[in-house]
Amino acid sequence: MAPAKLTRRTLLTGTAAAAGLALAGCSSSTDEAAAPPSRKPGEKITLAFWSWVPGIEKSVDLWNSKNPEVQVKLEKVIAGNKGAYPKMFAALKAGNPPDLGQVEYQQIPSFLLEEGLTDLTKLGINDHAGKFVDWQWQQGVFGDGVYAVPQASGPMGMYYREDRFKAWGVQPPTTWDEFETAARAIRKADPKSYICSFPPTSGGWFSAMSWQAGAKWFDVRGDDWVVNIDSEQTRQVATYWEKLIRADLVKPEPDQQSGWFAEVQAGTIGCWVAAQWGDAILAGNAANTSGKWRVAQMPQWDLAKPASSNWGGSSTAVLNGSKYPKEALEFALWLNTDPASVDLLIQGGYGWPAAKDAFSGSALDKPSPFFGNAKYNEVFAKSDQLIDKSWKWIPTISDTHRHLGDAITAAIAKKTSFADAIATVQQQTVADLTAKGLKVATA
Repeated sequence: MAPAKLTRRTLLTGTAAAAGLALAGCSSSTDEAAAPPSRKPGEKITLAFWSWVPGIEKSVDLWNSKNPEVQVKLEKVIAGNKGAYPKMFAALKAGNPPDLGQVEYQQIPSFLLEEGLTDLTKLGINDHAGKFVDWQWQQGVFGDGVYAVPQASGPMGMYYREDRFKAWGVQPPTTWDEFETAARAIRKADPKSYICSFPPTSGGWFSAMSWQAGAKWFDVRGDDWVVNIDSEQTRQVATYWEKLIRADLVKPEPDQQSGWFAEVQAGTIGCWVAAQWGDAILAGNAANTSGKWRVAQMPQWDLAKPASSNWGGSSTAVLNGSKYPKEALEFALWLNTDPASVDLLIQGGYGWPAAKDAFSGSALDKPSPFFGNAKYNEVFAKSDQLIDKSWKWIPTISDTHRHLGDAITAAIAKKTSFADAIATVQQQTVADLTAKGLKVATA
């Protein structure tokens, strides 16, 4: 028997403990699945692949040069909920999706709710599980199915301008208390500068900050999703950043936007607490600052209990409706495990590899002129080991992140409590899950 297909009904009503999703009631159908389609010997095909990963075209070109019968046509799409995902969902609904799509780990449950991903177990993907870091592999595992090939993650660190810190007379902070002290010293030394910005609309960044503090926003208990956004740890993070904003110690503004890049280039923003993939963003948008950056671990809440977190990370998924899922999977596996491909992806700045042992000897494991010829990725290698990897995502995470951005932006504008904003987001998230027909509990 082929593995049962994970349908929307299964996701809503299947076995919670097995799938890692809050489900209750009926199990999925166990009808015999049809053999997946495959190309005929000698037949030339073209696979459509939608992705936003920088530099991924080099890996695609390498594949195409080696596989004349199975070509991949790459279409670059805009990342996120205003670009790639609405386009993918529309294509799935219309019955003409690409064979492969870039899908962030946090978005996999959303795609499963819409029956948008192919169960790759019937194509033999489990034979390749040992090639990947376990926690990233698990991001695509639901029940007995595997629905994505892991690509990369985003362990967190602190990028900082060594030259500016020296000019301001501050040391890289190792704790969040030291971070506040350094922020005050910088504002006193140079009223035009800030230690960092605070991105009000970035729910993903705020998730990572809460993750590091020990929050567990989502879990499964029996047949229920458990929502615990409004926790002590999240309120600690929210209150901390509210305090810094009210005291004019950090600048509330979106990161990775033109204004922010201008400040980074000018050195009026001293650091960026961000994921490993941020290195390529800095190098690509602030080339004039080459040699002036360094990287340290995230400041800690408790030095005796060091912790980090993850921001981002994505997979290569075979979308339901692909005419050639077998060949699509072969490409996805090659893309994310072949040493030459992985090295090209690393050079493009795709994040922290999901492939096991990809760090040692790779482009990541070399001194970087942009970071003062330091082997800065050693920081992220350690960070990766300090992540609580039990963090879970929910099918409505995009809505939660949007609620966060709206609530915190409003709290800044109205000078109301960040803690109250978090409580509102908790209520909104429960309502979102309930509207999907999922059973929900609160911690």
